[in-house]
Amino acid sequence: MLLSSLSPLFILWATRGTTLIPDKWFISACAILVVCPFAVLFWRFERARANREKRQLAIGRYEDSRKHLLVYLFATLLPFYRTTIVEYRDFAAMILALGFIGFLFWHLRLYYINIFFAFAGYRIFTIHSPEDDNAYTGREPIALVSTRHTLPDGGHIIAHRITATVYWEPRNEP
Repeated sequence: MLLSSLSPLFILWATRGTTLIPDKWFISACAILVVCPFAVLFWRFERARANREKRQLAIGRYEDSRKHLLVYLFATLLPFYRTTIVEYRDFAAMILALGFIGFLFWHLRLYYINIFFAFAGYRIFTIHSPEDDNAYTGREPIALVSTRHTLPDGGHIIAHRITATVYWEPRNEP
């Protein structure tokens, strides 16, 4: 999920190119870094659907994570937009910066944010379990990828489990 969320950066890199690496290799590497993570992500979505990995999610409070999309855009795309790769040190610095961003997104649990979800009409909600004085619930919020505009307060939603903390509610399913 993390690499697929960084795919706009790889598209931008392929478009800008570099003089250090021949275009056929650089563009091919960028294409692989875009296509392969999406293929794995869509495979996982289809496996979750085929295996009926559905869970009932209790909704305490929730947040629309659109504000995280702006953080995502500023963190990944803007720092690299003006950077040109003309020396191997520039390339190494770019890879290192990408590693730092990947680590921060993983550590802050923002790895599920993907601009292509937004293009497809999906929203991402952060759901917190209801407060019920149970020491084992509500410790870790979960992310829901859904086309809904709002969620039912105090209600339940049935969604497919993609990871331990990311769930997906496909279109055309109740």
